[in-house]
Amino acid sequence: MKLNKQEAQLFIPDGVDEQSALSRTTDLCIAAHQDDIEIMAFSPAAKCYGIADKWFTGVVVTDGAGSPRSGIYERYTDEEMKLVRITEQKNAASVGGYSAQFLLSYPSSEVKDAKNVQTVEELASIIRACRPEIIYTHNLADKHDTHVAVALRTIAAIRSLPADLRPKKVYSLEVWRGLDWLCDDDKVCFDTSTHPNLAAALLGVFDSQIAGGKRYDSAALGRRLANATFFASHDTDECESLSYGLDITELVNSNINYFEFINQYIEGFRSEVKDRIGRFS
Repeated sequence: MKLNKQEAQLFIPDGVDEQSALSRTTDLCIAAHQDDIEIMAFSPAAKCYGIADKWFTGVVVTDGAGSPRSGIYERYTDEEMKLVRITEQKNAASVGGYSAQFLLSYPSSEVKDAKNVQTVEELASIIRACRPEIIYTHNLADKHDTHVAVALRTIAAIRSLPADLRPKKVYSLEVWRGLDWLCDDDKVCFDTSTHPNLAAALLGVFDSQIAGGKRYDSAALGRRLANATFFASHDTDECESLSYGLDITELVNSNINYFEFINQYIEGFRSEVKDRIGRFS
């Protein structure tokens, strides 16, 4: 398929033809930056790893030009950094056995521009080509502007499609703000205990971030361990590693206001805290 940006790429790790790679996709993750997929969507990637009828495809929307850098990467220009991050994301796709990896190469400024519909239209065309059963993206309570913008563009893209082309389920996941604040009944728990060596390897390929001053590898694995331990105070752990998500299928299949949707969960958290304090004061 033709991609909008000249620098954009579609990478297919096992070298099958494009139509086969896209049509076999069952799980599709749409993320803002290189390494966001590996931080937030390890569970679906691991679910598909080595399984004949399950295939994971990744979409990275932005070009990675604004990455913080230090050490050996300190003097890299934005253009040089783009190339490094593209290579890292391709390596992750190969290590993870992804069906395909899109690198759309949009500047963050374009993604955050609500009047720019190009991103929405391209994401819709990718979803149409892949026809995934499940889509994963960022959550609306994330504290990174570009993450929230990508989530909004993803939702708009799904809403633009006819019902028969929409996924069965859509989940928003945690990166720059965890979802442990959600009331337990609202959390979707994704077991990330399987293939621990793969989890470490996928995060470890992003050397420009790790050596460049951000230990996302340690932080992501640590959050998953903490989620599993602190999920239930009076029960033994059911898994060793856990990530949280929020089911936003209702949101994408309706015209519910974005803020009103996430605010109902914020208000649920507020009510839970108020009730607990009230019971003991």
